[in-house]
Amino acid sequence: MLKKMIGLFAGLLLMVFAVSCKDEVLPKPASQLRLDYPVAKYAHFSNHCPFEFDMNEDAIIKEDKNCGFSIHYPKMKATIYLTYKEVNNNINVLLRDAQKLTYEHVIKADDILEQPYINPETKVYGMFYRVDGNAATNGQFYATDSIKHFVTGSVYFYAKPRFDSIMPAASYVKNDMQRLLETIKWK
Repeated sequence: MLKKMIGLFAGLLLMVFAVSCKDEVLPKPASQLRLDYPVAKYAHFSNHCPFEFDMNEDAIIKEDKNCGFSIHYPKMKATIYLTYKEVNNNINVLLRDAQKLTYEHVIKADDILEQPYINPETKVYGMFYRVDGNAATNGQFYATDSIKHFVTGSVYFYAKPRFDSIMPAASYVKNDMQRLLETIKWK
């Protein structure tokens, strides 16, 4: 009987050791969302319209009516919309409309930073707007030669604007927009 009890005790002791020898449970450290986008590669875009520019090779461009374009970023769920208008002694109206469109976002925006763009060699003059906060757009621009051509651009995401969530994608697309503005050439 003593042997049986010792055997039972030894078996119980072995089970206690087997169960108690597991690794300690430690809480996981807080993680951060990591969004890696490929380094942007740019290609020159030109067609029958009176202007040309460089755009990201990963984006998909679609021509709309009157030399307007939609440049889609499917992975980021974003689109840059470009519109073209001829200047017919109405440059002040076009400028006012472009600025008004940007400042309609002031209600939701935390800040709107204006960056003038002047390139006398290519006769491209404009303004790039960086819109911070939960506005519908995070970036807009206009470019003109003040005589014949006027182009506006804005980016929109297919999601409710939450700036902290889309900030990496918004920064990436804003850089592409700035490159687009800086490479516009009139034909």
